[in-house]
Amino acid sequence: MHQRPIGTATRGTTNPNRLRRMDRWIAATHGPALRRSDSPVAVDLGYGAAPWTAVELLERLRAAEPRTAVVGVEIDPERVAAARPYAREGLTFVHGGFEIPLAGRPALIRAANVLRQYDEGEVAAVWHRLCARLAPDGLLVEGTCDEIGRRHVWVALGPEGPRTVTFATRLGSLERPSDLAERLPKALIHRNVPGEPVHAFLRDLDRAWASASPYASLGARQRWIAAVRAVSADWPLTDGVRRWRQGEITVRWSALRPEA
Repeated sequence: MHQRPIGTATRGTTNPNRLRRMDRWIAATHGPALRRSDSPVAVDLGYGAAPWTAVELLERLRAAEPRTAVVGVEIDPERVAAARPYAREGLTFVHGGFEIPLAGRPALIRAANVLRQYDEGEVAAVWHRLCARLAPDGLLVEGTCDEIGRRHVWVALGPEGPRTVTFATRLGSLERPSDLAERLPKALIHRNVPGEPVHAFLRDLDRAWASASPYASLGARQRWIAAVRAVSADWPLTDGVRRWRQGEITVRWSALRPEA
């Protein structure tokens, strides 16, 4: 008997190139795991009303591991039907939800802009369900971005649970780092208040950004690198200058985990 998909349909909003920052990070940080996998399958969960993000994910991951296959999973059957003409070698589309209706365990599940419509109290159960579907060396990336992909925040989780939080932005459009707060994933967006770790982190990053203003004459990238280097003295970052130059900063989940 076919299992009824778990979850509810998203608004379906999507745009080409919207998830490029997330994809770039996945390819760079998870590429070695894809290459180690006997069958590197990536899931684009809730790709929306058009299949662009799944098409682009395949292209970007194949640059890291040419054997990678992508499965677009959508809970709305009409969206699946609309996407299937775009299927090709290595790219398929299936009807499903958080149960991830694949025979095997994927090396990657990407869930972008999927959980924003859920209550904060539902996030942990969804994370647990999705992480349980991962291959032993797999990764779940769950986060939110704006409509054109300038600002993006995501949580990376392994089978054991959350590992890191990444903030990524187009530096030329950044007024201050806390502008990214509006794109915090559901697990954190209601926690950007005094007394919560994520609020303290963004406060410290704003202060470091302000202190690095003399670097602005050298460009936003150099200012960002100086600001991130300053906060690295007090916050457990997991990346380095190579990623900072991309307008990113990645922090251990344990440092930003909500209180209580």
